[in-house]
Amino acid sequence: MSLSTKIEEEVLESVLEDIKISSDYSLIVFNDDVNTFDHVIDTLIDVCKHSQIQAEQCTHIIHNNGKCSVKTGSFDPLKDMRERICEAGISAEILQ
Repeated sequence: MSLSTKIEEEVLESVLEDIKISSDYSLIVFNDDVNTFDHVIDTLIDVCKHSQIQAEQCTHIIHNNGKCSVKTGSFDPLKDMRERICEAGISAEILQ
């Protein structure tokens, strides 16, 4: 492998990693028959730092549509939020 090919591969890997880091991911919360509206609202306020109205709107969307994207951003902060939401007994996933 030539030096220029190796450098090109390293640059490509770096660019791909930057894309992965900067790409927006969505934190999706799913409806269930277990959690109350108040519990989901309180969790979104606590974990995602939603306002009361924003949390209420997301909760109604979750209830009516079966799911809602409650937050977007880079992967690592959403991973922590997902863990906390799941610890509260609410189903959530991160999608790109």
